Amino acid sequence: MSVNPFSLTFGKVPANYIAREENKEEIIKAFDSEPALCQTYMIGGIRGCGKTVLMTAVSKELGEKKNWVCVDLNPAFDLLDDLANNMVYSLKKHNLFERGLELNIAGFGVGVGGKTQTENSVNIIKDSLDILKKKGKKLLITVDEVENNDNMRRFASQFQIFIRRDDPVYLIMTGLYENIFNIQNDSALTFLLRSPKILLGPLSYTRIAGRYRELLKTDAIKADELAGMTKGYAFAFQALGRVYWENRNKADKEKIMVEYEAYLEEYVYSKIWSGLTAVEKKIVLSMKDEGAVKTSAICEQCDITSASFSKYRERLIRKEVVRSSGHGYLELTLPRFNTVCRRLSMAE
Repeated sequence: MSVNPFSLTFGKVPANYIAREENKEEIIKAFDSEPALCQTYMIGGIRGCGKTVLMTAVSKELGEKKNWVCVDLNPAFDLLDDLANNMVYSLKKHNLFERGLELNIAGFGVGVGGKTQTENSVNIIKDSLDILKKKGKKLLITVDEVENNDNMRRFASQFQIFIRRDDPVYLIMTGLYENIFNIQNDSALTFLLRSPKILLGPLSYTRIAGRYRELLKTDAIKADELAGMTKGYAFAFQALGRVYWENRNKADKEKIMVEYEAYLEEYVYSKIWSGLTAVEKKIVLSMKDEGAVKTSAICEQCDITSASFSKYRERLIRKEVVRSSGHGYLELTLPRFNTVCRRLSMAE
């Protein structure tokens, strides 16, 4: 039996995925131009929409160019310390040390002309950037799933100083839209308000159907049906494709749907559900998987005044759980979300 072409692994570019070429080329062009059009990009979107895949694709392509050095930081670590460590490693890896200069990871020390003195992370980074600049290199820093905390504020504030120094440093950050929104609107990080951001929406149904026809060897009608079941959600494209592949020789639609919903729940929806407030959960449960619902009907069912509802509406839109579908109407953005959430609510 041949290998299933669909993958559920987060953070890794799947073997078969629908690339967001336009977004990728936008970032690469902005960073690789002379002079650069900008030095930061923020990629926002709901879990499983392809943020990390897009960032990884950009990093991979730039990393293959001779004038680029790429480092990936772990947001669970101190970001400045992690950057200093990564830069020392990268300088060694790319043989960029100059004679008489040695950076030491363990002691965060720097020896110049045979002398060693203790330096902090920022000075290690500055010295490393000076080397890159002299060698005509650019540094791309990638940080996945950022949050607005002290660690990020320290890092972003220092990054702004690097930009003012005219250092060849570039940054891509990914995060949930609400986290990107909070970071950009932090009073200490106002420079990020001017940073371009890409908010990843649904994938093209046409492209999803095309890949299903190619990979599942199905006809156009079935491919279109499957594409509609994903609502353009990137993770759903992989999850439904995987389930259908395993059951492609069976006519058990119910089994396919059960397994599909199980993947959605286990990998993504349980986490989204747990992040909703009690009122937000009531609103989700008052809606339906397909089609728009009148906001007046939601207010009536949830016993919420229209004045109070507006703030919950904005929060759910920011969390990308719902979207406006015309004046006075809302619809769920994710496939089978109401159905899965009903089961999750019963387990609480």
